[in-house]
Amino acid sequence: MPALGFGTLIPDPAVTISATKGALNAGFRHFDCAERYLNEREVGNALQAGLAEGITREELFVTTKLWNTNHQPERVEPAFAASLDRLGLSYVDLYLIHTPFAFQPGDEHDPRDPDGNVIYDREITLLDTWRAMEDLVDRGRCRAIGLSDVSLDKLVPIYEAARIKPSAVQVEAHPYLPETELLEFCKEKGIVFLAFAPLGHGIRPGLLENPVILAIAAQVGKTPAQVLLAWAVQRGTALLTTPRSAERAKENFDISALPEDAFNEINRIETRHRLNDVVNTGIPGFIPRVQSV
Repeated sequence: MPALGFGTLIPDPAVTISATKGALNAGFRHFDCAERYLNEREVGNALQAGLAEGITREELFVTTKLWNTNHQPERVEPAFAASLDRLGLSYVDLYLIHTPFAFQPGDEHDPRDPDGNVIYDREITLLDTWRAMEDLVDRGRCRAIGLSDVSLDKLVPIYEAARIKPSAVQVEAHPYLPETELLEFCKEKGIVFLAFAPLGHGIRPGLLENPVILAIAAQVGKTPAQVLLAWAVQRGTALLTTPRSAERAKENFDISALPEDAFNEINRIETRHRLNDVVNTGIPGFIPRVQSV
């Protein structure tokens, strides 16, 4: 897995295609998708254009994710096959369980009761879903499997019970939420730690305006975004960023190691703030809710 990844959570279909092409042109070869983003087809179109221009499939690392309404074991393979079809690929490199929460099965991504509460499927365990994910690897449908939006207390039991161990864990991580204990567990077990929101989702004021980050950026002649991305890679994580323009994609791809004192200074930032509560609910906070018709 290339350390620098392009996240495809982009609501607009046309922007999805142009941004994905811009990322390819900037040098990104790691693309993170999801059924829930509702744009796998557009990402696939952009990737197919890149393949037609000479990029090989072996150069690409493509991830997609199983949504909560498909956690039931009999729904895993059909959901995976549908994602492959939308992406226009014969395999993916990594398939993740998008969140550790099973929702009521069906075509409605965001099932709610009359009071507006999410309807969970309490009968399905995360291990039930994981067993079905293992079957996909056995049949050569995907090269690796993992978990997303998972806390350490949910990861450990799966790791211990799994016949095929998680290859990667994708979680929110940045200097305000370093997830140090989870990172150390992943390093110990050989699991790739994949950080999303490394720039704090661009929320302002936020990480990009942090005085420590700004001072280091001025010191090393880089942008605050480049400093944050360099810190993430330097601490041993892969990362996902979602530049919408070709210029921003080039900026995000152009990072270099920070001086040790600068790296350590970022580690000493004491602010703690989780931006997305998905680990507690299964509801991604940065995906527009799908309304029932």
